[in-house]
Amino acid sequence: MSIVWTIVIGFLAGVIAKFLTPGSNEPAGFVLTTILGIVGAFVATYLGQALNWYGPGEGAGLIGAVIGAVIVLMVWAFFSNRQRSV
Repeated sequence: MSIVWTIVIGFLAGVIAKFLTPGSNEPAGFVLTTILGIVGAFVATYLGQALNWYGPGEGAGLIGAVIGAVIVLMVWAFFSNRQRSV
């Protein structure tokens, strides 16, 4: 059940992050939005555990997942702008 919950939280985090992040370089579509949010949740969980904000079995919540998804979107925008200029 935790995988399903991660997908639901990831989708919500991806949608919120797409609204918060300016620019048109973000991925579009239901599947990519969900993947963006899930990756953001994993990024937030990893960083939170590395900084001792979360315990070993804890994961990031919705706010942490949104912050992680915004970080992923910023990295996406950086690399997509970099490829265009080459």
